[in-house]
Amino acid sequence: MNQAKNSAFGRRGRVPEPRLGKVWAAVRTMTRAGSILSLLVLAAVGIVARAAYLQLVDKDFYQGQGDERFLRVVEVPAHRGMIVDRNGEPLAVSSPVDSIWAEPKDFLEQRARWPQLAAVLGMTIADLEKKLAPDIERQQANEKEKFRQFVYLRRHLAPDEAQRILQLGIPGVYAQREYRRYYPDAEVTSHLLGFTDIDDIGQEGLEKTFDARLRGIPGQKRVIKDRLGRIVEDVESLRVPQPGQKLVLSIDRRLQYQAYRALKATVVEHNASAGSAVIVDVKTGEILAMVDQPAGNPNNRANLKSNLLRNRAVTDAYEPGSTLKPFTIAMALESGQWKPDTRINTAPGWLKVGRYRVRDVHNYGTIDVSHVISKSSNVGTSKIALSLPAERLWKLYTDLGFGAPTGLGLIGEQPGVLRHYSKWGGEIGHANHSFGYGLSVNMLQLARAYAVLAADGVQRPLTVLKREKPLESSAERRVLSVQATRQVRTMLEQAVTRQGTGAKANVSGYRVAGKTGTVHKITGRRYAKNRYFSLFAGMVPASDPRLVMVIIVDEPKGKAYYGGAVAAPVFGQTMGGVLRILNVTPDDMPSMQIAGTIPPTEATP
Repeated sequence: MNQAKNSAFGRRGRVPEPRLGKVWAAVRTMTRAGSILSLLVLAAVGIVARAAYLQLVDKDFYQGQGDERFLRVVEVPAHRGMIVDRNGEPLAVSSPVDSIWAEPKDFLEQRARWPQLAAVLGMTIADLEKKLAPDIERQQANEKEKFRQFVYLRRHLAPDEAQRILQLGIPGVYAQREYRRYYPDAEVTSHLLGFTDIDDIGQEGLEKTFDARLRGIPGQKRVIKDRLGRIVEDVESLRVPQPGQKLVLSIDRRLQYQAYRALKATVVEHNASAGSAVIVDVKTGEILAMVDQPAGNPNNRANLKSNLLRNRAVTDAYEPGSTLKPFTIAMALESGQWKPDTRINTAPGWLKVGRYRVRDVHNYGTIDVSHVISKSSNVGTSKIALSLPAERLWKLYTDLGFGAPTGLGLIGEQPGVLRHYSKWGGEIGHANHSFGYGLSVNMLQLARAYAVLAADGVQRPLTVLKREKPLESSAERRVLSVQATRQVRTMLEQAVTRQGTGAKANVSGYRVAGKTGTVHKITGRRYAKNRYFSLFAGMVPASDPRLVMVIIVDEPKGKAYYGGAVAAPVFGQTMGGVLRILNVTPDDMPSMQIAGTIPPTEATP
């Protein structure tokens, strides 16, 4: 009976065990769900709060990290300044090009596409491997953190070629805008202008002399790049690029070509080693042309040699020979001891000076001072010089600028040698200096000296830059008297007649004054017997000189080697075109009538 009661009580007084378990299980489940939901809500709130904090309050660090990955400061190239002639014609310009470069970290992972790229670049796989050799070694050594950031694959491609390469879409390959120097007149101006290197920095000639003025200052801008390194947006300009300054030369491109053509023809005709010519404006001191042979093309760097770009007008010094005789005569005329018609005996064609002999080509007998120039008598010039103190000749040469730089700042200029008269070695040295031996000058120095004769004794500083304003009187310096220089010019006119040595320098319609020179070259310490410099220095029109031109031809080979036969024709051929280009009024109308260039009725007023 007790068992029955207990059983009944159990059924009525207690919840059965299975039902109680289910209730508690449900409660626990709801509690856990609520906890998880609460945690999720709290986490979401935390994330939102953190995001808001990072984006609104503490944003600098992560903004910087993002910028480092996508925001870049890049250089904006500035082109080099143009070089133009006095009339604004371009002589050197910078044209835009693109250079292809690679980032080794990404590019080394694209080796399967190297053949495709190499074909477009005009290279071989071996060429690419050579450029990336250091990074390939680091890759093999598992030192990828030491990869370089930048490697040029090909420099200075045309923009359309670079675009075709970029269209291949090879990761790690990019293009960079640069500028390449171009010289429209190529070898005609190469020795004067020089050239720039692949980074557009002046290396020779005027490009180097005026590099600081010509070189531009690159700008900077901030951009956004995508993961392939391509610029997708310009953010801001940090510094505006400043192009280089334009350089306006005194050179006249037309005259440069005229001189170059005549000089080249002569060098080829006489199979000469080299040649140079300079034209100077007497009134302003501006250098209107400066040419050399042989010459190289700076637009083609593959076969460019330094000797083809050497500006021999300033880098080479030589003994000027008979071209200095007019200055000896001018000095003598200024002394008052000599006059143009003073007679002097040059027989028997040689003069003994100490244990040496000074010789003439012929025995000219007794001639006047004027004919000492036209006949180019060494004996007559020596006698005149020896009648005056050596110091006087030395001072004149010093005043003319011999033995000192011209001040133009041209690369490689040799000032020549002019020793003090006390070191000339006595009378024979004095005599030698009177007809251009024993000292050395460069071509510009000789041109400047002849400009003194052409300018009535006034020396004006030379310039290779166009003079925008007239020279101030303080820049001019008197070296010789008006009377002496005009008398010498008259003698120099006789020197280019048929009775003189420079007849081939004549220009139809114009009076020409000039002097030839033929100088033995020095080999070792002695004068070579069959190796010469052939020279001519002259001015035109002689009635009122406007232009001076000096020509030197180095070692002409063959029967003709005298200055009158080799160098003088360059003057005549060049000036015939130059005077027409400059529209210089003729001052020798009778010669034009004889030559048949104008009708006889127009020869007189």
